[in-house]
Amino acid sequence: MNFHPEVFCGVCIGSASVSLLLTILQLLPKKGQSLRKMPKASSSSTILLLISICDILGGLGMIFRSSVWLGFPGFIANISVVNGTDMWPSAFCVGSAMWIQLLYSAGFWWLFCYAVDSYLVVRRSAGLSTIVLYHMMTWGLAVMLCGEGIALLYYPSLSSCENGLEHAIPHYITTYAPLLLVLVVNPILFRRTVSAVASLLKGRQGIYTENERRLGTEIQIRFFKIMLVFVICWSSNIINESLLFYLEMQPDINETPLKNIRSAALITWIIMGVLNPMQGFLFTLAFYGWTGWRVDLKWRKREIAWESMSSSTVGENAYPSPVNYQSSIHESKKISTTDSQQTDEAISMLSEGNTSSDERLTRSSPIYQGW
Repeated sequence: MNFHPEVFCGVCIGSASVSLLLTILQLLPKKGQSLRKMPKASSSSTILLLISICDILGGLGMIFRSSVWLGFPGFIANISVVNGTDMWPSAFCVGSAMWIQLLYSAGFWWLFCYAVDSYLVVRRSAGLSTIVLYHMMTWGLAVMLCGEGIALLYYPSLSSCENGLEHAIPHYITTYAPLLLVLVVNPILFRRTVSAVASLLKGRQGIYTENERRLGTEIQIRFFKIMLVFVICWSSNIINESLLFYLEMQPDINETPLKNIRSAALITWIIMGVLNPMQGFLFTLAFYGWTGWRVDLKWRKREIAWESMSSSTVGENAYPSPVNYQSSIHESKKISTTDSQQTDEAISMLSEGNTSSDERLTRSSPIYQGW
């Protein structure tokens, strides 16, 4: 098909390097940044960080593999040579493929866990202990599917990929099962989460103000951005694999009527080299927005807004209540404040990283109003 690995590897190195640097820049603390975190780490924020880590490590794998292809052409030329003595080229081919596929597949599973966790959070069914189950499911399924897909693709020879649909189809299934799961199931879970958030906001104070409406809309937009980035970065893979699968079924792929399909496959291959590595950076934009260039490398403990707010309003410095209040009224307000705070925590987990959302949520909270 006149595929040029040098061009593809060069594109991969450029795109992965840019994405890697920008992703790390996005995750580093910034000067003058107002951190609004929960008193205890939420599973949703941990999952978002793990998705970025998988993208970073997957990008490093693409840089390493492409660098070897470009820097050591003699080494790469021995991959398809079966001489029974030098297995390092084949080991590099299989190992680098597993490295990249495993980490990006784990990123897909973490993205699915994020959608599940977001729904469970607003249903108040998730907690910190849930992250252990997410780890078991994500890494277990990623390792199992990746190992099975690679084994079926290379069996019985480990020196080169086997030809034939009986080897290609299982590899396609194990590779794209988590990707298609995110494409199909995540929008459904996100939509149900948005509906549940709207119900929580309406029931928090019995009214649905403009602040609540904006906060619900911003959570919905955030979910939309996540799915938009995912579709942009991986739709070319689905198109490319569909074209290759169609060509695999033809007796001769060099026939003239198939020229346009071959050209489309080559074009989508290059698009994959650009968009796949950029997922890491684009996801940080969807998660946190643009965090700026001014990096703050001075690690210091900063005041947590939620802790200071709770201690200053609920503790000794809270607004004094009239002495003639009955105890039943105090208990009612305590229960209302606790329920509202739990609702605020659930919504804050979903809007974490959005400063304007945090500020509106804080100011509309009964705790902020001196309850």
